[in-house]
Amino acid sequence: MELNNPYYAVIFTSITTEEDKGYLEMVHQMESLAKSQTGFLGFESARGQMGISVSYWDSLGAIAIWKMQADHLFAQKKGREEWYKWYKVRICLVEREYEFGNG
Repeated sequence: MELNNPYYAVIFTSITTEEDKGYLEMVHQMESLAKSQTGFLGFESARGQMGISVSYWDSLGAIAIWKMQADHLFAQKKGREEWYKWYKVRICLVEREYEFGNG
C-alpha cells in the first residue's frame, strides 16, 4: 500500500478476553464501515497474543468523524464491556514511508 505523504495512522493495539461473543463479526463490520468513510485510506491488521490494527486517514478531521460514527461508538462500548482486557490507541502523522519486497 503506497500512500501520498503526509497522512495519519491510527494504531490500535489490544488484548482480548477469552470469549469471542461476536467479536470477529464486529471487526469485519467495522472494517467495511471504515472503508466507506470520507478520508479513509487503508487498513492493516495482525493478531497473536496482542492484536494490532492500523487504519490510515487523510486528516485528523476524518479520524474524529470516524471515532464519533454511531455504529463505531456502539462497537467501542461493546469492546470495553465484553471483548477487551486492554487496549491503546495512538494517532500518528506519517511523514515518510518505504518498503521492501522480494519477488
